[in-house]
Amino acid sequence: MTKTVKIGSKVIGGGNPILIQSMTNTKTEDVAATVAQIQKLAAAGCDIIRCAVPTIEAAAALTEIKKESPIPVVADIHFDYRLAIAAIEHGADKIRINPGNIGSTERVRAVVDAAKERNIPIRVGVNSGSLEKELVEKYHGVTAEGIVESALDKVHLIEDMGYDNLVISIKSSDVMMCVKAHELLAPRTKHPLHVGITEAGTIISGNIKSAIGLGLILHQGIGDTIRVSLTGDPLEEIKSAKLILKTLGLRSGGIEVVSCPTCGRTKIDLIGLANQVETMVADIPLDLKVAVMGCVVNGPGEAKEADIGIAGGIGEGLIIKHGEVYKKVPEAELLESLRYELLHWEEN
Repeated sequence: MTKTVKIGSKVIGGGNPILIQSMTNTKTEDVAATVAQIQKLAAAGCDIIRCAVPTIEAAAALTEIKKESPIPVVADIHFDYRLAIAAIEHGADKIRINPGNIGSTERVRAVVDAAKERNIPIRVGVNSGSLEKELVEKYHGVTAEGIVESALDKVHLIEDMGYDNLVISIKSSDVMMCVKAHELLAPRTKHPLHVGITEAGTIISGNIKSAIGLGLILHQGIGDTIRVSLTGDPLEEIKSAKLILKTLGLRSGGIEVVSCPTCGRTKIDLIGLANQVETMVADIPLDLKVAVMGCVVNGPGEAKEADIGIAGGIGEGLIIKHGEVYKKVPEAELLESLRYELLHWEEN
């Protein structure tokens, strides 16, 4: 089991629930836009948020962002060690650096000293794309072994400076390489692991890669906090992360929507209806399974494992509760009838 690390008001590691992270795609210098996005992401289920800090203005903006953010704020630093120090001074709850990109040992030490002064965790991040030339040569290419060695070298560098408030992140866009790297790293460290598939891609390809990669890693008990990296609205990352954790049995709560594939028996706009149901239930705080079925032939049977379901017919549909037909309603009222039943679920 990994040790615990405190990030603002949140704690990861030590068997605590796996927390969901995302990253703002606003200009961090634009405080109002950044705060608005953070609030939306937090409402959707984001536990920790990361903001890019490419300029001293972005670092300074963290002071105001922190005041209005409902969740801990992590500063993402790539090259300039002075920006890491500025981000810490302006209240970042954690910083993300790749010590290999920061430069000399003295510069890394300056960042570590600033973090140590305020006991701010450092996430040591290593990506396969930035693997050191000597490790690429040693392992004859970019490999899981090389990524792990690179990460542990950087962790040991900081530990030798007398600081161990660390989180490790090793990422690759190669899913199976990423899985293997985590399997190699986990037995060799007690630091919490931030897990994700980097540059996963657009909504479809990114979700598939992330689900497979995160699924294989998390199912082995590896990982303390996750980010699903998607090219798109960060809100999609939160939805996907929650569903991955729920599917693996690592998080409960929230309504799960299941729906049948369409076929020749379908008499309603099932695709549209299923999407409407998924949107509608997002703000209903019940731990239930809702089935959306396309026909009244198999609907009741297929919905048996769900707590409640709807099945469409010609101009009408069924409300199914606990596998039994509860009532028949006009198609136009199907969605609202389902919402009514869910909102009054505790009264049943």
